[in-house]
Amino acid sequence: MLINFFFTLRAAKLPVSVKEYLTLLEAIKSGVIDDDGGPTVDKFYYLSRTALVKDEANFDKFDRAFAAYFKGVEMLADFTQEIPLEWLQKKLELELSPEEKAAIEKMGWDELMAELKKRFEEQKERHEGGSKMIGTGGTSPFGAYGYNPQGIRIGQEKGRNKSAVKVWDQRQYKDYDDNLELGTRNIKVALRRLRRFAREGSEEELDLDDTIRSTAANAGWLDIKMVPERHNKVKVLLLMDVGGTMDEHIHRVEELFSAAKNEFKHLEFYYFHNCVYDFMWKNNRRRYSEKFATWDLIRKYNKDYKLIFVGDATMSPYEILQPGGSVEYNNEEAGAEWLQRLTNAFPKFAWINPEPQGVWGYRQSISIVQQLMNQRMFALTLPGLEGAMRLLSK
Repeated sequence: MLINFFFTLRAAKLPVSVKEYLTLLEAIKSGVIDDDGGPTVDKFYYLSRTALVKDEANFDKFDRAFAAYFKGVEMLADFTQEIPLEWLQKKLELELSPEEKAAIEKMGWDELMAELKKRFEEQKERHEGGSKMIGTGGTSPFGAYGYNPQGIRIGQEKGRNKSAVKVWDQRQYKDYDDNLELGTRNIKVALRRLRRFAREGSEEELDLDDTIRSTAANAGWLDIKMVPERHNKVKVLLLMDVGGTMDEHIHRVEELFSAAKNEFKHLEFYYFHNCVYDFMWKNNRRRYSEKFATWDLIRKYNKDYKLIFVGDATMSPYEILQPGGSVEYNNEEAGAEWLQRLTNAFPKFAWINPEPQGVWGYRQSISIVQQLMNQRMFALTLPGLEGAMRLLSK
């Protein structure tokens, strides 16, 4: 009965075998998911993923294929704080003209945080279309589906105006797919400007020219000469922004990631969200349980690593300049401090931005990051990549 589900997974290029599919059917017939209230979609999801997916790198592909087959099944994230869901029920989504948006006053950082604390103490019921309380469809800086030039987004699936100072919900991000090959050929060509080959290790490759020369000098007696295989000696530390506004650029960043994994033998990568702070992570499903301290990365990798940031640098300026400015937690030191530490530790660095270069001058956060990067920001285009690789290869 699930044969079409099996074919959907295969169409998504998941390495699912008939044996694994039969294992899934056997588990279902055995009643593995029948206890505690009977079978549910969530139980089937976890059972099928366990039976069919053998590599964590394929979890994201499986999720997308599963959602496509079952037409919109969503995996809901837990809230880190309890806010009555009825307060955030979407009944109205506010749309304003540019003139109306300009007339709405924005708060400073300290005032915004103080007001949020005050709202929690005062509010007892749901609000809609207002300008003060936590609610929906209004101009309050707290809530969802409304508009405020700077606010705290609460209970909304994704950003609409790219102006949130903090995001209340614990969000789930997806790892970039490093197996994506479609459209990466030109990116690989651009990245090759950074390659530097060297021969080292055991002698295992035939040196044809030296063999001919030595044989001739040895009166025709064969004299085979071997040399170590040539390897790309460039070391790259790749730090990638993920989630939020970066969702718009997933495909292009995956192409870049895939090409980099193929071109650079010595590639280390980590994820961050919006701006780098005191920790990063390698797996977005375990980003809260498996953190890597930024100080440890600075100590672990030598200064001969080329440091490449990939991100749209689109965020509230507070996230870069303000302690506690992260949208997800109260960071003790500003993101600007960590960016400067990283660029001091790795003298060869560049920032690659997938946002169209024409909008850079209109976003304050991009201008700030450009200054912190000493203007070493390049667009995620072929000319931009070639420029970044030329700079890093000097």
